[in-house]
Amino acid sequence: MKQPALDIEFGNAICYSGYREEQSPMSRTYPSYEEICEDLRILDHNWQYLRLYDCSRHAELVLQVISNEGLDFKVMLGVDMRAEVSNPGCPWGADFAEERLVVNREANSAEIDRMIYLANHYQDIVFAVSVGNEATVEWTDHMVPVENLVAYVRRIKQTVKQPVTFCENYVPWTQKLEPLAAELDFLSLHTYPVWEYHTIEGAIEYTRQNYRSVADHYPDKPVVITEAGWTTNSNGRGIEPWNATQEFQAHYYSQIIDWSNEHQVLTFIFEAFDEPWKGSPDPMEPEKHWGIFTVDRKPKLVMQELYAHLWPHHPGENAG
Repeated sequence: MKQPALDIEFGNAICYSGYREEQSPMSRTYPSYEEICEDLRILDHNWQYLRLYDCSRHAELVLQVISNEGLDFKVMLGVDMRAEVSNPGCPWGADFAEERLVVNREANSAEIDRMIYLANHYQDIVFAVSVGNEATVEWTDHMVPVENLVAYVRRIKQTVKQPVTFCENYVPWTQKLEPLAAELDFLSLHTYPVWEYHTIEGAIEYTRQNYRSVADHYPDKPVVITEAGWTTNSNGRGIEPWNATQEFQAHYYSQIIDWSNEHQVLTFIFEAFDEPWKGSPDPMEPEKHWGIFTVDRKPKLVMQELYAHLWPHHPGENAG
């Protein structure tokens, strides 16, 4: 069964977050205008769609660069939701005092306001908005009740013209998120075979199954993939080190691009650049190594042929 399509031209899509060494959204040390400009000129060679995660100063600068420099990107704008309830199911702890939850709800409301402002101010660049990211899956540390997300969606729809979505792991869509799905213009799912201990041999079939589980459940809704990728290093936390290599990343990338092109499923690759601020302090932490470019903006194996004209002799990080 073929899904209804988004009212956009199909193209290459990637998740973008520009934080480099000594930068982090946690400390609000953001990439500069010039650094973002450098990043987007790299990505401009191959991608037409960018996904941003929040409405911070970083996101605003990205939109400014696209506008000022005349770059040909369309952007999915997101909001960085904080926990509105505690979640005892989170393995790394998500038990919050009520005072903290009250502050978080106020911060979420302010973030929604910023998203509405940016979506309206950059209507020609922002093609869609997301009401959050992985805020309902059982392991999240920023749980937001479904009814609260529904209220946010209704609020956003009163003031922006762009279609509204929510970005989440494929699992909650088929049960928990049915009331939210009814409010959304399209659905956005995440699929990570390597996080679920799959090998490269069965990875693309597992991704297809993840997609179909949601798409078949909502035959009248457009469904896109807003995160899919393969990390290139691991210290063993959640991903076995042998299963995190540049060769596997390149293979999975090739497979999912071929599949998404064949079926015209908009698929945001996770992600553009490695981000050292993520996860634990361990430099081999898998969260830090999902980029298809290293943190110093050199192409990994997956991008070396496409970018040979810019970096003819760079092997990227350790390919093994």
